[in-house]
Amino acid sequence: MKKLLRLLAAPFLVAAVIVTALSVPASADTAETDAEIAAQWQTAWDTYKFTDVTPPRPGSGRSRVNTSITVKINAPIKNVFAAYSNINNHIGRAAFLKRVVTHDTYFDCGLRYNDFTAIEDIPFEGTVVSLKTHAQQRIDRDDFSYETDTWSEPNVVTHQKIVFKKVAGGKTEVTERLTFDADATLIDFVVENGVASHQQTQSALKQAIESGQL
Repeated sequence: MKKLLRLLAAPFLVAAVIVTALSVPASADTAETDAEIAAQWQTAWDTYKFTDVTPPRPGSGRSRVNTSITVKINAPIKNVFAAYSNINNHIGRAAFLKRVVTHDTYFDCGLRYNDFTAIEDIPFEGTVVSLKTHAQQRIDRDDFSYETDTWSEPNVVTHQKIVFKKVAGGKTEVTERLTFDADATLIDFVVENGVASHQQTQSALKQAIESGQL
């Protein structure tokens, strides 16, 4: 276990990777179809109802932590919002994010909904462990904000609201308000590494937007 923890010093959800890496045999490297992943998304949606923002009940063994991170990007708000809210632009910029499988996209009450699964490929002792995060994103183009709720093993839920604001000098301030729900024994791991992962992605998106790459 100590060896695994040293290996997992990179910023991503350590707790989820620990469980996955220790429970999935090295031979289980067969590719899943998008339809199979969509079925897993639906199971997570039906079972864990991860868009429910009700705090964990006392005595449930689960804990919640709220935090936020902010970055200023030297670009107009419309450009920043369009690039930042496109989850596909996070590929190659979020830690180990390999691909995004979009299951459904639709509009309701002025919001754009995206139901998707983010897949991270984590190298571990000569093999690759695939970690899936099932999510729903709701984009409010009029308000320059979006929300994302996610679920991943081992029953880690996040609620995110990302808001964009014009600031002096033609820059855009992006604030991510993050809520983490997890088993009480894992919450510190989840928060520390979840925040670090979001900060890494934030920095990479800032660089890509300011350089004109996005």
